[in-house]
Amino acid sequence: MTTSLELEPAATLRSTHEATGHTVDFGRNLCLVLGLPFDLIDLDGAVARIRDAVSSRTRLFMSTPNTNFVVAATRDSAFRDSVFHSDLSLMDGMPLVWVARMMGIAVPERVSGSDLFEALRREGAPPISVYFFGGQPGAAAAAAATINAAAGPMRCVGFDEAGFGSVEQMSDQATIERINASGADFLVVSLGAAKGQAWIEHNLSRLNTPVVSHLGAVVNFVAGTLKRAPKWVRRTGFEWLWRVKEEPHLWKRYFVDGCVFLRLLAWHVLPDFLSRRPSGHMPKPAQPVCRISESKTGVTVTVTGKLDPSQRQTLKHVCHICASANRLLTIDLSAVTELDNSCLAALALLQAHRKACGMSVIVLAPTSSRIRFQKD
Repeated sequence: MTTSLELEPAATLRSTHEATGHTVDFGRNLCLVLGLPFDLIDLDGAVARIRDAVSSRTRLFMSTPNTNFVVAATRDSAFRDSVFHSDLSLMDGMPLVWVARMMGIAVPERVSGSDLFEALRREGAPPISVYFFGGQPGAAAAAAATINAAAGPMRCVGFDEAGFGSVEQMSDQATIERINASGADFLVVSLGAAKGQAWIEHNLSRLNTPVVSHLGAVVNFVAGTLKRAPKWVRRTGFEWLWRVKEEPHLWKRYFVDGCVFLRLLAWHVLPDFLSRRPSGHMPKPAQPVCRISESKTGVTVTVTGKLDPSQRQTLKHVCHICASANRLLTIDLSAVTELDNSCLAALALLQAHRKACGMSVIVLAPTSSRIRFQKD
């Protein structure tokens, strides 16, 4: 059968799987860069999202992917999935901003976790309480003392150095109860990116803190044990070089990450960038046709035509409808001739959501060689 969709506002496109409680918001303005999703949002918008979550006591799991995240995600599917499971994903790295703009994506600006944290501390901002979990020995205590000695709106209501055990060892009931008892608005985790994301995913359902994020270097910056790069260095994209100066042991990680990142760029971005032609005047694209077919064994969504920016809402709505289908879901894009990046991001978000809920989805990629799809 061919279904005519009654489109809902983007703000209502939240889907929750009843069995797992996993929630996904298809109304987000997302792009997909090198296999990871990013919210197209500026610093003020990100601050507003945190403020809203704190005031409404609504869960906001925030990720801040940088180049290291992208590289690590290529070899660790659980780590990659954690970014898809987050409620807000910020582009924390100028190289990622440059790549996105090469792809024709209008990224407002780089939004780093450190800049966001500093914005929450600005004088005149609404009050907010934080809890530090992790960091080097003594750093969390020093960061707490620095924040509480300042006259700003932020207060630290607790900290836990966590140590160096496994995710499970760091997740005992007493630890979770201490964090919850603090009444913190914002839990800042600092355990190293992979372990930090894994710890958050492992404990998210047990935590009462509205905003949770892994912000690795923030504790050290606030404590003063690590000096952050000047603003002009950050703007030019050389903050990584400053970090190597401050922490020489990082050079090997940055070298390896840089090589892998350049290879990803060469394989996944440069070919499309070099073959892109000036847009000029383009004829109005034909309306794509979306058919939803149901059988005893599964649901099939068949899309034909162009999925250009004008069709984002349509595809997001389709993803919202299909998110909780309890049968095998097949999305057939083999007859799609153009696929907008934000539509691609919505499909990747659908894949990750259904995987988290233990449900299957098969995506038949477009046959056009100009269209790439991130396979699971």
